[in-house]
Amino acid sequence: MKFVHTAAAPQALGPYTQAVISGGFIFTSGQIGLDPITGKMAGDSITEQAHQVMNNLAAVLNAAGSGLNKAVKTTCFLADMADFAAFNEVYAQYFPNRPARSCVAVKTLPAGALCEVEAVAEL
Repeated sequence: MKFVHTAAAPQALGPYTQAVISGGFIFTSGQIGLDPITGKMAGDSITEQAHQVMNNLAAVLNAAGSGLNKAVKTTCFLADMADFAAFNEVYAQYFPNRPARSCVAVKTLPAGALCEVEAVAEL
């Protein structure tokens, strides 16, 4: 296993790493809408936070030598399923290859985030 770390994405909020490379794949931890420079949430709307989530996820994948276009599976978490349509509009801009996906609503997310996304991608 190889651990991935980049300053271009927020640092882990707990005892985990941004991503792990194993068996020709990269497995990312969930990314929320924290701006890696300010450490603050990118905005109050699902759209603002979703764009930051995708930028953070791209930064982690790129640091491993992969990218959003190599994602084979994503798992998406929403704080409110009422945000599903708006989230999908942003998501589609970053994943035109349409990897396999699960999307669920959860009670709460870290730091009051509105969405979180993790991915498995080819190297």
